[in-house]
Amino acid sequence: MKLTFRWYGAQDPVKLEYIRQIPGMKGIVSAIYDIPVGEEWPLSKIEALKKEVEAHSLELSVIESVPVHEAIKIGLPERDKYIENYKRTLHNLGKAGINIVCYNFMPVFDWTRSKLDHELPDGSTALIYEEEIVQQMNPLTGELKLPGWDTSYKDGELATLFDHYAGISTEKLWENLTYFIKAIMPAAEEAGVRMAIHPDDPPWPIFGLPRIITDGDALERLLKIYDSPSNGLCLCSGSLGANPANDFPALVRRFGKQSRVNFVHARNVKITGEKSFEESAHLSTDGSLDMAEIIRALRDFNYDGPIRPDHGRMIWGETGRPGYGLYDRALGAVYLNGMWEMVTKERERSLQNQ
Repeated sequence: MKLTFRWYGAQDPVKLEYIRQIPGMKGIVSAIYDIPVGEEWPLSKIEALKKEVEAHSLELSVIESVPVHEAIKIGLPERDKYIENYKRTLHNLGKAGINIVCYNFMPVFDWTRSKLDHELPDGSTALIYEEEIVQQMNPLTGELKLPGWDTSYKDGELATLFDHYAGISTEKLWENLTYFIKAIMPAAEEAGVRMAIHPDDPPWPIFGLPRIITDGDALERLLKIYDSPSNGLCLCSGSLGANPANDFPALVRRFGKQSRVNFVHARNVKITGEKSFEESAHLSTDGSLDMAEIIRALRDFNYDGPIRPDHGRMIWGETGRPGYGLYDRALGAVYLNGMWEMVTKERERSLQNQ
């Protein structure tokens, strides 16, 4: 297991010099944020990002993410142009020695929450999702504000996208994902890049838009589209774990045995109602997920890939990007690393006693 940390580049208030001080921290998860979605990432920009990270004695472990243009998800005629740009970006990443790319196939919106600063009983604030609140909101009015997409679209663009998606069923979205997977995976293999699709967050339809990467059967279906280590998964406990029907440790073991787990996001969530949850501290007793069992599941198949503490609370008066402060994610990283050390030593003792 390689401990990593999400970093949003030079504009991130969480500095690389702070991240490197987290015990056991090895890598950075980042992206290039000033290139429009769908355009090729120049090799020079990728190498500059890598050099900046390495200057702080860290490695650029994962690109999260190379966004998939909406034309690809919808299946518009211009999708082939954007797919070719995507393939060239993968080749450039491979040339720079970066071999894991996380991405998602969520229509229009990335992760969605109803509130970004919900106060927990201990006085910290966290991201929450309340289904009844979201269902009352109209995303076209701009009343739901989220980092990453609330200012991403110009006037009228969201409405146009919703019009396009009006004819996109669940099966049609699967068809468009299949087209994309079959098109890019040969390029990923050639570049030495392993793709890791992120589950939909939350793992159910929102605002009338279909979502398809939601459970174990969906992940299995995705892997069968193209049988290759390059076509792999980012298993996110917070996303899949928001649905109590998803046994996350079982999913880890299921896909770990297939050697298709290329990246892991580890965080806890507390289920508060049907399709409602709040993000909690990583500790198992603070949420609804057994984090210790998740780490044991990763140890069971000797996971040696990157893992990052995902969204954290805002604690100790910290301000900044909701969910992406330094302090609570650092606590989560140390917690994960401590459990990994424990299960590793348990395994070593067990082998010695055999």
